[in-house]
Amino acid sequence: MSDTTTLPMIAAHGSARLPAVEVDSYNVEIKDDEGFIGDRASKGAFRDLVENWRKVLRKHGDDPFGDEPSEKLTKKALDEALFKGDLEAAAVIHSAVEEFAQELALVIRRFLKLKAWKDTERFVIGGGFRDSRVGELSIARTSIILKAEGIDIDLMPIRNDPDKAGLIGAAHLAPKWLFKGHDAILAVDIGGTNMRAGVIDLNLKKAPDLSKADVWKFELWRHADEKKVDREGAVDSLVKMLKELIGLAEKEKFKLAPFIGIGCPGIIAQDGTIERGAQNLPGNWESSKFNLPLLLHNAIPKIGDEDTAIVMHNDAVVQGLSEVPFMTDVQHWGALTIGTGLGNARFTNRKADSD
Repeated sequence: MSDTTTLPMIAAHGSARLPAVEVDSYNVEIKDDEGFIGDRASKGAFRDLVENWRKVLRKHGDDPFGDEPSEKLTKKALDEALFKGDLEAAAVIHSAVEEFAQELALVIRRFLKLKAWKDTERFVIGGGFRDSRVGELSIARTSIILKAEGIDIDLMPIRNDPDKAGLIGAAHLAPKWLFKGHDAILAVDIGGTNMRAGVIDLNLKKAPDLSKADVWKFELWRHADEKKVDREGAVDSLVKMLKELIGLAEKEKFKLAPFIGIGCPGIIAQDGTIERGAQNLPGNWESSKFNLPLLLHNAIPKIGDEDTAIVMHNDAVVQGLSEVPFMTDVQHWGALTIGTGLGNARFTNRKADSD
């Protein structure tokens, strides 16, 4: 693969060594007799638990959720059932939360047994499931279960909205010297159902540690809603979103750094190809001939007057990186993203590169 995947080269894709942390492990797939244990702690797994309890009620009377399929129940509907619905609907959600928390606790215990995850002091939980009161309650219940078992570990929802965190974390893929004289960067978050591209206002004058970084504007494309979409069409849509954002940033006089940070599912090779784990994306993203950073560089060779640098890493890693400024009180910490599957990343803090 061409060595011009990023120009200038500021970091290898999927690197274990980033400016503020070492990435000890990510995208771990643990199996037992029933399959991948991460599948037990996904959005789909929670809805399966809801469905199981609804079946019990259907055998003995009415289903408080009516005819709506469990997989179609939105986060808002689940939250409303918990706090505003009738008692049986609330009881169904409470029952599912309890079972899900038991499964998530099991998953965390298994991670803690891995050599690369030993001595983890804190887990932050992100992903779409976290962005609901039901999700937050599940996280809190898991924390209590672990503490009751003598596992003294912090478990907390990711601070930023997960959709924002998946973009904000991209700012921690690049050394801070790259941002000198600039206000913002471009970030991309690729998921199993949609893709986001955004402009991240770095707010370095307010907080040099990037703790005030925020999403200024973003574009969203739900590829899962498209009847026919292929890999090339997905890349074209992403390029279009990025170019629109560049135009908006220029109109607002934002000084964009010549950098695009990308979070993408799977194991990311140093050359920018994806080794495995991208099966939910449109088309074959795991081909050795497909290189997203290179394609984006060809489409956007410069930002302003400078060559575009691009760094891609695993999406759970990038979402976790949004927590870097808030993890200075621990040494070893992990991120779990509960979505279509269970993303995971484990970090060790290190002294940031000097400017």
